[in-house]
Amino acid sequence: MPTFSASAFQRLTGLESRPQPSVIPTRLPVVMMHGFGIGGSLRRGGHLHEQAMYLRMRGVRAYAPNVSPYNTVRARCQTWQAHIEHILEETHSDAVTVIAHSMGGLDARFLIAQMGMHEHIKALVTVSTPHRGSTLANLVLKQPDAVRSWLADITDWMGTHIIEDGSANSLQTVRELTPSFMKHSFNPNVPDHPDVAYWSYAGQAGRDTPVPLTPLLRYFNTHLYEREGINDGFVSVESARWGTFKGTVDADHVRQVGMDAGFGGANFDANAFYAQIAMQLRSAGW
Repeated sequence: MPTFSASAFQRLTGLESRPQPSVIPTRLPVVMMHGFGIGGSLRRGGHLHEQAMYLRMRGVRAYAPNVSPYNTVRARCQTWQAHIEHILEETHSDAVTVIAHSMGGLDARFLIAQMGMHEHIKALVTVSTPHRGSTLANLVLKQPDAVRSWLADITDWMGTHIIEDGSANSLQTVRELTPSFMKHSFNPNVPDHPDVAYWSYAGQAGRDTPVPLTPLLRYFNTHLYEREGINDGFVSVESARWGTFKGTVDADHVRQVGMDAGFGGANFDANAFYAQIAMQLRSAGW
């Protein structure tokens, strides 16, 4: 029988004394809210499901529900509210924290300011949310009528069929994502609530950054860069800043939710990123 030292045998077997990952004992459940579009819905479980399951393996009571991906904030929030009420009941908790990607952050702000959910949402962390809109919305609205109608028909059809009881109003949603609407209508009517903590992250990739960009976002990235500066292909850093700004994420908009569109080329761990946010929530007492 071969003779091995204890250390050599351990290296050979790779057996660790504590093989399970450390838990993240957040006090409150974490609700992960997705943004506009069906990209994440093409994966089993939908938007942010994989990240929620990763957090669950670390002891976080994480949920990533899905709502109609091509509808307005007001319409989506009816479903979000029902989801959160279900989570509160299931977990026997009186409050949650929210991590929201992209348009999901606008939904969460509306829930808090206009639907009384400030009593049940203690903290909101937004990731690449267009708090000041996106000039990409203007780009869509400037297309010829026939093109706009064609795009609206396709996205509305997908929005109503991809989820049970789905609904869609994609063209109106795009109108409400313009910088003008956000400045003159949404933000004045959706103020931050003093009882809720607001944190934000922004994404950066492509132009004027060392971060690889998913090729499909190259035109959008350039368009935004010329008008708003550094961005992640959909939302600029400046637009994403809100409340306590926690910094930039070296990932484009789709990689922030664990997608790479099959192109690879970026070293970004979305699961670890959201686990980091959960750790910060835990440290803050939530």
